[in-house]
Amino acid sequence: MKKLLYFSFALAFSVGIAQEQDEEKKRDWGTVTGGFESNIQWYNDDTSLGKFAEDEHFRSNNYLKLDYNYGNWFAGIQVESYAPMPLLNYSPKLDDTGIATYYAMYKTRKLEVTAGYFYEQFGSGLILRGWENRPLGINNAFRGGRIKYEPSNALEFTAMYAQQRDGFKVSDGDIFGFNSEIDLTNAFSLETATLSAGLSYVGRKQDIPEEFQNTGFDELTNAFSARVDYSGNSFYSGIEYITKGKDIIVNSQRYIENFVEPGNALLVNVGYSQKGLGIDATFRRLENMNFFSEREAAGNVFNENIMNYLPGLTKQHDYALTNIYVYQAQPAISVPDPSLLKFGEIGGQIDMFYNFKKGSALGGKYGTKIAVNASYWAGLRGDFNFTDREAEIEYFGFGQKYFSEFSLEVRKKWNRKWQSIFYYVNQYYNQRFIIDERGVVNSNIAVVESTYRINSKRSIRFELQHLWTPDDDKNWAGGTLEFNVTPRLSFYATDIYNYGNDVEDEQIHYYNVGGSYARGATRLALNYGRQRGGLVCVGGVCRFVPQSTGLTVNITTAF
Repeated sequence: MKKLLYFSFALAFSVGIAQEQDEEKKRDWGTVTGGFESNIQWYNDDTSLGKFAEDEHFRSNNYLKLDYNYGNWFAGIQVESYAPMPLLNYSPKLDDTGIATYYAMYKTRKLEVTAGYFYEQFGSGLILRGWENRPLGINNAFRGGRIKYEPSNALEFTAMYAQQRDGFKVSDGDIFGFNSEIDLTNAFSLETATLSAGLSYVGRKQDIPEEFQNTGFDELTNAFSARVDYSGNSFYSGIEYITKGKDIIVNSQRYIENFVEPGNALLVNVGYSQKGLGIDATFRRLENMNFFSEREAAGNVFNENIMNYLPGLTKQHDYALTNIYVYQAQPAISVPDPSLLKFGEIGGQIDMFYNFKKGSALGGKYGTKIAVNASYWAGLRGDFNFTDREAEIEYFGFGQKYFSEFSLEVRKKWNRKWQSIFYYVNQYYNQRFIIDERGVVNSNIAVVESTYRINSKRSIRFELQHLWTPDDDKNWAGGTLEFNVTPRLSFYATDIYNYGNDVEDEQIHYYNVGGSYARGATRLALNYGRQRGGLVCVGGVCRFVPQSTGLTVNITTAF
């Protein structure tokens, strides 16, 4: 109760500040901005899913962010409250109410100095990224100091020293970083194109466990990155290479293996775009590129202590049934037994879109848009000597197939009131190597979505989905009905049904009903229903959620 009172006081204090902000501006005391978010859930027993096994049925995640600016000076805090407990499957380290992050910053056109918590990214994030994603339970902010210096429009340098946020504390490992961004456009006298390069260094220093003192690696693990990006007219391309020093191998059970390996990554992206046509291709290779601020954090299910950004590079789907079998990046080396050797990943994806012009045979009166995506991911081909504890890995060798996907999307506007989406997905999902469960899943998914505009404010949208597979839980069917009363107010009902499950008691409807209302910068959403157990993913990064039933309330506001 004290924690809730403390948090309520903090919220009331922030609102009071917002109300007095205009007067403060007149006195030239600077400006205060902020935001508040509360996610509340009540979990109840369910005759189909079973009794809720935890002691605490009521849970909430709450965030209050305040930022202050006066001239070149900036400061801010984020207060978080997980009372009486965090939502299901968030880290148990999030068990308090208090100030989670804070910072102070001085910024001019050329110089920026930050002390406290900050977020940073070098290059694409393969070597370093700190970020926050609340639905995934991620806040990998760095706590320490950072200096950014921009001596000219063509040069920018960043230096940092920090530890990483870990719950309401920080990690044991020390992190050192340096980054340079170099604009080469003028140096090469490019008039209709841009060319840039970047060099980065990241080091993680952590004491070596006593039992691994003589295993051949240092307490300081170094990583280096080099990259070049080009963009001109309709063509663009980029390449980035990272090399990482020797590091202890930690398996999926978070057990430290008795061998060390260096790591490296290669990312190549090329694309072409013009009016009505776009093609984008990405290739990536990852070998022992898990990078944690604490070595022993490898394999944790809460995305804690992750220093870099390794999303699954596949199509980001919008529908429930297309997100059951989701690929996650496989950057680690893992050799638990000879039947399950994993040396990283290699593969890529191709995206293409094309717009058929209005008035053409396939475009019709309003035009037609199509999008095609194909991706393929496999493990690196290699071998492991269990006696000498050494791995031999081919650089461009494709080994065990992990995942493949093909999707086709057609968007068609029929008239001023009707528009539709037709979507087809074919997937291959190797559960044994991706999530350490038996079997391979081959599936086909079809989706039809249509929206009918009643008038300029009201509309009705519906979805019909079906997943066919002879594997795992077999066939699924789903549907959604959404009614937008006004741009501010909407209601929906949705259901996915695992009717094909071989176990009759597992043929469950995962239904949800709810709605939302928005006014200004404030939004309120309510939902009641069942959560299907599995992965919840945002931007290619996922967290596991258990199945549950209950009421969810979400409140967000900004001021």
